[in-house]
Amino acid sequence: MELPALSGKVIAFSLTAFPVCYILNRLSELSHPLGVAILSAMILVLLFVAISSLAQGKISHNPLFAVFTLFSFASLVDLFIALQEDGYGMDFMEFYTREREPYLRTAHGIFSCYWDGIVHYLLYLIMTGAIAKRKRYRSLGLYWLGSLVMSIMVFVPGNILGKYSSELRLSFLFNIPYMLIPCWAGLHLFSQDRGPTGYTANMIIEEHKKGLLQRPWDLALFIYLLLAGLFTIFRGLVVLDCPTDSCFIYVYQYEPYLRDPVAYPKVQMLVFLFYALPFFILAAYGLLWPGCTWLPDWALVFAGALGQAQFCHIGASMHPHTPYTYRTPEDVWSFLFILNLLYAVGIHLLAYRCLRWPAFFLRPPTFDQHKENKKDC
Repeated sequence: MELPALSGKVIAFSLTAFPVCYILNRLSELSHPLGVAILSAMILVLLFVAISSLAQGKISHNPLFAVFTLFSFASLVDLFIALQEDGYGMDFMEFYTREREPYLRTAHGIFSCYWDGIVHYLLYLIMTGAIAKRKRYRSLGLYWLGSLVMSIMVFVPGNILGKYSSELRLSFLFNIPYMLIPCWAGLHLFSQDRGPTGYTANMIIEEHKKGLLQRPWDLALFIYLLLAGLFTIFRGLVVLDCPTDSCFIYVYQYEPYLRDPVAYPKVQMLVFLFYALPFFILAAYGLLWPGCTWLPDWALVFAGALGQAQFCHIGASMHPHTPYTYRTPEDVWSFLFILNLLYAVGIHLLAYRCLRWPAFFLRPPTFDQHKENKKDC
């Protein structure tokens, strides 16, 4: 599929990350840190000017275009960091990981950068192209929203609580916009029109009459939600130092990464426990009772969240930057990989089901609407 023309401009804009990072890396070796900080601020201002010029007033109807364009630049910077830390010869960000954010050198930081530099970057290109052509991008936006929020909810507390807490610099404050912008973007995305569904009142009523056993796809998803909820509770108890034998065996023989002092895996499991678990329960309810109009949207949000979280968790638990004693043992590697993969895939299947066949989740028609539909028939 060919991307819209404006997305090509966004690609060109984001690729300026190459020369900018190279120049900053070279200047950092010669200049005072304060001078580099001032130069970075000036470059940020120039980026905003470039975005305004790029838009040319064509997309004033949607301010998220500027956000996605600027974040596409940051995504490529994150990709450079990940490639550099994995030894692919890109030293563009050596100064930044050494002097500004050393926690990006952790396995979790590397995989967060990979996700941002690949998945988020592609989403930014598609969404900016959709905005330029005034097409719908709400579903992609909700997926991005969940992914970005999950990244922030784990990365920021992990930096404060983990072993790198003593190495926080002023550059850590750059995370503040990443915490504020999703709140505003989320309100903007949820306020957008969902678009036509193509279902008549009779079709919705017929779908609402079906029980769970008459919907085998939903039955399988219901079972997944129950199992995922139990797994979430179990791993939450593990990181809370539950003294039972099963928790002790699991953390030492299956997922020792949960004990890593970087704190990211512990924070991740607690986020799952306090946020993902309630959603699993509510989603199971939404599969039982018709008319839960909120489920398709929130399934997308949590699909993005769990996709980002499990990608980083699986990758970091096996990455060389994680100390050997905390890596997943080789004899259970396949089992843990499949288990964690299913944990993320299941929620994506739920989101797909809600988007592909949404009739069960639509609001039941009113009496007047149903009467009018019968007259039309």
